Amino acid sequence: MTRALQPQRLELDDFVLRPFVPSDEEAVAEALRDPGVLRWTAGGAVIGSPADQRAQRWLEPRLNAWAHGNAVFAVADRVTDRVVGNVALRDVHRIPDQAVAAYWVHPAARGRALGARALDAAARWAFEPDGLGLHRISLDHSLINEGSCRVAVRAGFQLEGVMRDYYVELSGKRHDSHLHARLATDQPAGS
Repeated sequence: MTRALQPQRLELDDFVLRPFVPSDEEAVAEALRDPGVLRWTAGGAVIGSPADQRAQRWLEPRLNAWAHGNAVFAVADRVTDRVVGNVALRDVHRIPDQAVAAYWVHPAARGRALGARALDAAARWAFEPDGLGLHRISLDHSLINEGSCRVAVRAGFQLEGVMRDYYVELSGKRHDSHLHARLATDQPAGS
């Protein structure tokens, strides 16, 4: 049985991590217009939806994610509260003390290491006993998604190996993927 999680808000210098709210749909729609965000993070149900319904389809399950045991954060500008990205920790404790991370950053917010800083903040919180009490967080990305690799490495997620033909696009095209992980006992990012 999946354990509900208490929604959290994490305040950082120039952004906050907070739960998604229905009014985030416009910003999510804007992000999903980016071919990279759509290709690597949207999933088949979203990509298969009419373009004007994709944001609603993507956002809907994330509005209740915390109740279903997934820590899904909107990365929002601290001043405007506008969504500029996403960091999610899913499958929390499906394997004891572990979770799987995923993330994206709106194209207009790229170039400031926002993805890595948000992923690092979420991981630090998740490793805390008062957070999720995790020991390991893993993530994977297609080898051709080099930006995702840079985010993972900058956030302290060590490369563990290559998973052959792991990622499958809707077209059926397969890609090798990197597997990264960060342990609670690893040196924090930026140390």
